[in-house]
Amino acid sequence: MEVTIAPAPTREPRGAARRRRRAGARSLLDAIILGLSSGMLLLVVAIGVLVIALPAAVGGMPLTILTGSMSPSLPPGTLVVVRPTPISDIGPGDVLTFQYASGKPTLVTHRVVARAVDTHSDAVTFVTQGDANPRPDDGEVLPVQVRGTVWFAVPLLGWVNQAMSGARGWLVPAIAAALLCYAVWMMVSGLRDRRRPRRPARSVDADDPAVRTDSSV
Repeated sequence: MEVTIAPAPTREPRGAARRRRRAGARSLLDAIILGLSSGMLLLVVAIGVLVIALPAAVGGMPLTILTGSMSPSLPPGTLVVVRPTPISDIGPGDVLTFQYASGKPTLVTHRVVARAVDTHSDAVTFVTQGDANPRPDDGEVLPVQVRGTVWFAVPLLGWVNQAMSGARGWLVPAIAAALLCYAVWMMVSGLRDRRRPRRPARSVDADDPAVRTDSSV
């Protein structure tokens, strides 16, 4: 009687399982880093659009609310984008950005509570007040002091705008370019690793005397 012993199961080369686990962990880490870098890239691009592109598109300016006079609608740290607005279109309820004193660089952003027109000269003036202030501002705002009205506001982003002051022209594009290059490099590296041919596992020959034994009974 001839008995044939089935071939022994194929064994992985020594250390193959460990290398496979390391490769899996490295792929997961690369995916996490790629996701974070892509998220950072989108965040930087969004900040650049809000702080630079949109204000430039309408001839406006980004400003940061530094005091609590407009709380709770515009608390400190809020980014406001101010765009030029015709004097004839400004009325009560609009949030106005104006020079605190004509010819001075200090700007104030308060709400218009009244609009007055001189019956003799048709000169327009505005009465403004901070939402958190108990009474209107001293003095009336003249058209020459007006810089525009608030187009939109983003909470907390004003602190970023404040930190970027003076470096806005190059900092955001530089960070965006660096993150973009890093994300592209991570994607190319991932694709290259996937296309790299894997070394086949060693197989055991079924005809090898070490795994096949013939015996007669």
